[in-house]
Amino acid sequence: QVQLVESGGGLVQAGGSVRLSCAPASGRTFSTYAVGWFRQAPGKEREFVAAISWDGRRTTYADSVKGRFAISRDNAKNTVALQMNSLKPEDTARYYCAADHILQSDPGGYDYWGQGTQVTVSS
Repeated sequence: QVQLVESGGGLVQAGGSVRLSCAPASGRTFSTYAVGWFRQAPGKEREFVAAISWDGRRTTYADSVKGRFAISRDNAKNTVALQMNSLKPEDTARYYCAADHILQSDPGGYDYWGQGTQVTVSS
C-alpha cells in the first residue's frame, strides 16, 4: 500500500499559476511507480491531466492542459510536482495524484490515490 498526500492547492486568479506536489506518506517511497494527476469538478467524472514514468523520462498530458501544465518528479526527494500555468476557470477542480506501476491515463488503472487538493480559478 502506498498512501499519497497532495499539497499546494488554493484560490488563484485566471492567468495565474499554481504548483501542486504529491508525496507518499512518511516512510514510503514511490520511485518505482508511474504517477498521474487527475481532476474532478462537481458533477463531472474524474479526468486525466498528466502522468510521468517512474524515471521521469516519459510524460503524457491531456490535450486540454498541453502547453500550460508540466509534470515533473524528483525521486531523490520522493516528490512529483504539477506546475499549472495560464490557469482558466475551467481548470477549477479537486486534483488528485495516483501511483501505479504502469504509465497510463485511465484512472481505473491506478492502484493508489491521495485525498486530493482543491484548485479554484476565479475569472
